[in-house]
This record gives sequence, C-alpha cells and structure tokens, in this order.
Amino acid sequence: MSNLDRQATPSVCGGRGFVVAEPVRELLSPRRVQLGESTEVRRLLPNLGRRMVGAWAFVDHYGPDDIADEPGMQVPPHPHMGLQTVSWLHEGEVLHRDSTGSLATIRPRELGLMTSGRAISHSEESPRPHARFLHGAQLWVALPGAHRDVDPHFQHHTDLPAVTAPGLTATVVLGTLDGAASPGSTYTPIVGADLALAAGAEAMLPLDPDFEYAVLSMSGEAHVDGVPVLPGSMLYLGCGRSQLPLRAESDAGLMLLGGEPFEEEIVMWWNFIGRSHEEIEAARTDWMESTRFGEVKGYDGGRLPAPALPPVALKPRGRVR
Repeated sequence: MSNLDRQATPSVCGGRGFVVAEPVRELLSPRRVQLGESTEVRRLLPNLGRRMVGAWAFVDHYGPDDIADEPGMQVPPHPHMGLQTVSWLHEGEVLHRDSTGSLATIRPRELGLMTSGRAISHSEESPRPHARFLHGAQLWVALPGAHRDVDPHFQHHTDLPAVTAPGLTATVVLGTLDGAASPGSTYTPIVGADLALAAGAEAMLPLDPDFEYAVLSMSGEAHVDGVPVLPGSMLYLGCGRSQLPLRAESDAGLMLLGGEPFEEEIVMWWNFIGRSHEEIEAARTDWMESTRFGEVKGYDGGRLPAPALPPVALKPRGRVR
C-alpha cells in the first residue's frame, strides 16, 4: 500500500537510541489519512515519538468499512525501495499487481509479502465485484543494508502456522513465535502474529526478551498487560519481556509486532526507505523520469505521481548507543 500523503516529509528512523530497553506501556494514538476515495486509514507508525518497532517501520489499520456501494481500495501503481510490504486482511479481498508480473488476490488471513529490494512498483485495488466489508492492516518492514538491494519479488502464502492455547489462536504472519515459523522471507530477527482471542479468554504469550514489541488492536475489547487497547490503537511494550499477559472482554483481534531493535538509522520518505536525502531524491527522480521501478501491467489507470520532496537534507546521525 502506498503512503498517499501529498505533504510527505522525510524522517530519520531506526537506531538503538530510540529503543526503550525495558518493559513499558506506551499507548499510541493514530493519525487519520485518506487513502483513495472511500478508504480512510489509521496510521500508527511512524508516530510522534515512536518511529519503529524492530524492523517494522510503517503500520496502517483500516476498516471495517462498508464498501458495498463504493469502489473500495483503489491505489494506482506506485514505487517502493528498501522495504517489504505486508498485506493482512480480516475481511475483504485486495487484488495485487506488481512490476515483476505478479498477480494475486489476497484474502483474509493470507500473507501478501512484497520485497521491493532495489526497486519495484505495484497497485492494490478491491476486486470487481468485491465483498461488502474491507478490514485489514498494511505494514512495512525495513530491509537492512546488506539486503536492501535484493531482487524484487512477491510471495503469497495461504497456509500459515499457528500457536494455540485455550481461547487463543496466534497465526504467525512473519518470523517465528514459540517455535512456529512463517514461510515468508525475512532479513532481520522479527515476528508478526495475528492473535484471535475468544471472549473471556486469558492467555500468556511467550516473548523474546531481546526483542522490542508492540500490539495493534484490530477489533473487540482486550487488555494487553493490563492496559485496555481499543481498535485502531497500538500499545508499545519496549524490550525485556519473556511473556505477555492477554485478556479479552469480547472476541478480539490483535496483531503482535516485534523484532530485534533495528540498529541502522534510515531515511524514510513517501514510499522509499534509504540512507540519505540524496538517495531518496534520486529514487523520486527515477520514478518520475526513468524505467527503474518497472511497469505494472493490467491496471486500469495511470501511475501515482510523487509528491514534492522538501529541500531539507536529512542524514542519519550515526549509530546511537
């Protein structure tokens, strides 16, 4: 999914200096962003004061939206570099096309994982006809320096492993949780899991103390480490946890996001992750003037133009210890 903000500004993210090295309970409120004609998203990352969680660098939550009489998601072809996109649905379908020739319809609890590497472009749209409701999350994972120029590729996994306990099913979307590993490609120690809790359930989820974590609420009423987390909000948990207590007041859906703190500082602007303002500027020029990002075939419409890049040179400040 694209960042459609026409006033996008570069931001420096990553580096261990931004990581809380102990358990905390930091509730993040979303920023509302319009995505196309009929989809509004709640943006949790990057957030004021909290830029990343492990390698997770971007989190949008949307829906549930009644799109029975609407076009639904309509995101024209747009570019990405230096990251992976993770498409995750609870309701509805999203038709994915990209410049490697991939074409896939992503459905609820299926992993759509696009690795941009050095350069890719893609489009996303609700199929025609489409289901009445659309509800999901779109997330980005920053690629580390050693792998940010890998060949672009797309993976669609319809069968994912799960960890279960009474009243809890944890589907492993990316990385590893309690010994269960997702088939999706990863480039840093990371975890993403979809947590389905039954009303009245109480569970203890095993965690890695070396990871930092956050929990996004998708639906229902749940308490995470004693904190009520409402749909569309996210609780940052810091590091140093070996387990996480969960309690559901109703049937609830959550997403656990975590990973080893991302040591490199990065520059993120619009749909690009790079290491300098100059690199971002070159990518924007290439999208507008060259064939570097390839062509998305089959989409009925034009490409998404890049917004203006503010003339402010942002550079990573070096590793913070």
